[in-house]
Amino acid sequence: MAHGVVVLGGPLADEERVILIMEGESESEIRSALSEDPWAVTHLEVESVDEWTIRLDGRN
Repeated sequence: MAHGVVVLGGPLADEERVILIMEGESESEIRSALSEDPWAVTHLEVESVDEWTIRLDGRN
């Protein structure tokens, strides 16, 4: 899978915020990929980029 690509995404319960699960080597790589999104200027506001350790994965 290419780095900096959204793996999973969807709205949170408040229907105003969205969580994106992305694969990347660093926060700067993720932010760079997000900055290239067409909505980066008008709709996309990155609140935080946090590392995540996957311990369970039922996907194939």
